[in-house]
Amino acid sequence: MKKLIGSVSLFSILYCAYAYALPGSVDLDGPKTITADKIEYNVKSANIKTIGNTTITNQSGQTLKLTNSSFSEKGAKIDGNDVELWLGNHVYIKSESISHDGDITVAQEAMFTACDGCDSFGNAWEISASKIKHNAEYKDLYFYNPILWIYDLPVFWFPYYTMPDPSVKYRSGLLTPDFKSTNKMGTQINIPIYISLSDYHDATVTLSYLTKENPLIQLEHRLNAEHSEFRTNGSYTHNKEGKNRWHIFHNDVMELGEYTRAKIALERTSDKTYLQKYGFYNDQPYLDSGAQIEMFGQSGYIIADTHVFQELRDTRRTESSMNGNILPNIRGVYQTAPIYRETYAVMSSDILAIDGHNSRAMQRMIGDARIISPWTLWGGNRLTLSLDARYDVYNFQNYDLIDMPDYTGMENRFLPSGYVEWGLPLFKPGKRWTQVIEPRARLTVMRHTKSKELFAMNNDSAGALLSDVTLFSNNRFAGYDLWENGTFADYGVRWATYSDDGEFAEIFLGQSYDFTKRVETDPNSGFHQGSSDYVGRINLDNASWLGLTSRFRLDKNTLNLRHIETDARLGTSLNYIFVGHIWSEQLDEDFLGEDINETSGGFKIQLTDRLSFNFNAIYNNTLTKFQRHSGELYYKHPCYFLSLGYHRDYAVREDYSGNTTVQFRFGLDY
Repeated sequence: MKKLIGSVSLFSILYCAYAYALPGSVDLDGPKTITADKIEYNVKSANIKTIGNTTITNQSGQTLKLTNSSFSEKGAKIDGNDVELWLGNHVYIKSESISHDGDITVAQEAMFTACDGCDSFGNAWEISASKIKHNAEYKDLYFYNPILWIYDLPVFWFPYYTMPDPSVKYRSGLLTPDFKSTNKMGTQINIPIYISLSDYHDATVTLSYLTKENPLIQLEHRLNAEHSEFRTNGSYTHNKEGKNRWHIFHNDVMELGEYTRAKIALERTSDKTYLQKYGFYNDQPYLDSGAQIEMFGQSGYIIADTHVFQELRDTRRTESSMNGNILPNIRGVYQTAPIYRETYAVMSSDILAIDGHNSRAMQRMIGDARIISPWTLWGGNRLTLSLDARYDVYNFQNYDLIDMPDYTGMENRFLPSGYVEWGLPLFKPGKRWTQVIEPRARLTVMRHTKSKELFAMNNDSAGALLSDVTLFSNNRFAGYDLWENGTFADYGVRWATYSDDGEFAEIFLGQSYDFTKRVETDPNSGFHQGSSDYVGRINLDNASWLGLTSRFRLDKNTLNLRHIETDARLGTSLNYIFVGHIWSEQLDEDFLGEDINETSGGFKIQLTDRLSFNFNAIYNNTLTKFQRHSGELYYKHPCYFLSLGYHRDYAVREDYSGNTTVQFRFGLDY
């Protein structure tokens, strides 16, 4: 028998034995190395024997340490003592002895952890067992008499436990349970079961036990195809009152070609308060089910969609909420190439059918053509000219119109318009800051429509609310149906400054003026006969720890504040405070109710590198009470996470009367 013997040498072989012996994703291609006090190679049997301390390293950097080992050249069989194996970052196995035959590896008196070296005072968690067996074919780890240790303290013992090895990305089985407690439904224990159907298809079924209510079943389904994705979330319970309560949210996105995409959405629930009571509510005022297809070209697009709504609010106003199902809505826009210099045309159409309640219905067709001609003149003056022609055709069935209740018949209107807009941005560069001041004005001329031609103002329009956003727009009212009337002017001035470091500040102030008598609008809109209220905004951003945006409206005569929305954020991504506030004076309390006065805010504190706390709240200043607040203490370790959070909701709706929820979550990473 011939032997090759080396003392403290490197011996290259084609296959590393431990690549088969223990779990992990190992690259078997390319040279591997063995370092040992002594290496013997039997040429006839192609077996390798090491004596003393042995280290085997493969191409991917995984390291195996053992003593007095023997194995075949291609790793079909292996034996060794005092085994230590690092499969990756923090993933570690230690065993008194190891034996490997074919696809089966057995480690005696072994310990496994994916948290080796994460803390200087010990592993966050590890599993010890009298025997660990690994099946390379099925990529499973089997633990016999396992004990879970948390920082060297025994926590759980099981007679038997199995789990996929770290090379497995997805495997069906139980996930880590989480717990929460509510004052209305008691303690809730969620047991998630993960189902892996393929690399692109999986689901999670969660069984929830509640101490004060009947069990709850939750489902999440995910499917990714080559050019599409499908998502489904749902839940079901048969409560103690004998009612079936449920919800389903389903969304599909399908790429039908380079320029076409389709979407399908289904959002339904058994009743108005189920989502809120069981923790699935996300402030949505209504649920929207339907389908959409989008077709894009280089110069235009067409979108066709349908919507079937389920109302979740207790009360609603027709001018601010959907009052029927949309079946369908088709919109198309086409923009031409430049006709002359920078002049271009935009043509659009909109077809809408609303299936209302109580045998009410409405169909609308809009055609619109606009020519826009921007010019840059001497001295930096910017001039934009536009002409527009729009034609509307409506068909009503038992619809409530202005001064025409339960109207059935057809109506039409022609709405020609045009505008001239001027702006002059003036720049003043500096050593570090660049300042810009830009006065801007627009004169819009529209046909002064008759009262009966405003028949459709409440069909899809949310009403009128003057702001810096609606100023200088083609139609300052929301929606398609409510339309401006007559001749008016918008004007304002903007000042801004920019630094080389990305710092930014901006102030804008503007106003609108109506030359013709306007239709009666919301008394809180900011529009009046003649000049409107003043609107403006302030932006501050120092590119590091400060961000502030505020939009406001001032009374045109007294400069009293009428409306303000402010959002501010101070701090970094790890430690910050944010505050939001909205206040709006309601000039007609009988029609609009009390003033809107609401504050939102919160903060996040990074207590240590791994421990953080965050808090969020919304407070109704008018009613002097919280709407809700929540907080969470979150600990993120390289090997696990812990979360303890709470949520308090003060809403009162039908059978729902607020909830206080406390939730604990724990998960292992490896």
